[in-house]
Amino acid sequence: MPILDENTLDFISRSPEQTRRMGMRLGGMLNPGDIVCLQGDLGAGKTTLVQGLAQGWGSLDAVSSPTFIIINMYRRPDESQLFHLDTYRLESAPEAAELDIDEMLLSGPLVIEWPERIESILPPERFWLYLEYIGEEQRRIQIKPHGARYKVFLEELRQSAFGGD
Repeated sequence: MPILDENTLDFISRSPEQTRRMGMRLGGMLNPGDIVCLQGDLGAGKTTLVQGLAQGWGSLDAVSSPTFIIINMYRRPDESQLFHLDTYRLESAPEAAELDIDEMLLSGPLVIEWPERIESILPPERFWLYLEYIGEEQRRIQIKPHGARYKVFLEELRQSAFGGD
C-alpha cells in the first residue's frame, strides 16, 4: 500500500451494500476514456464494487466477474459502453496490449481488475483503488488518483460520499 497523502482517500466499507454504493457514486462520474484500476486479492470486493459502478454509470446489464472471458462489456440504453477487463489470467502485458485498450477507451470507460499485471501498458493517468479484505463484512478501500483529472475526480467522489472537506 502506498503512503497516505492529501491525494488519497482511505476508508472502511462496513458492508457489501456500502461498497456497492461507493461504486455507484464512482460510476455516475465516469466518461469515455476514464480508467479505473481495482487492485486487491480474491474476495476483496472488486466485483461488488463493479456491480455498483456499472449501475451508477447506467448499465442495464448484470455484472459478473470476467475472469474466464477476460472482458465484459456493459451497455446503457443510449448505446454507450463500459468495459470491464480482468487481467488475472493474462500471461503478460504484451498479451494485454493485443486487447486494444486504446480502442476501448474511445468507446467508453474502462474498469480493470488486477491492473498491476499490465501496469506497464496503462496510460499514466488513471484512478487506482486498492481493496483489502478486513473481515466478513468489512473491506478497506484506498483510492489514489494518478494525474490532474483524477485528482479532481477524487475530490468530487469525496464530496459525493462524505460531504464537507
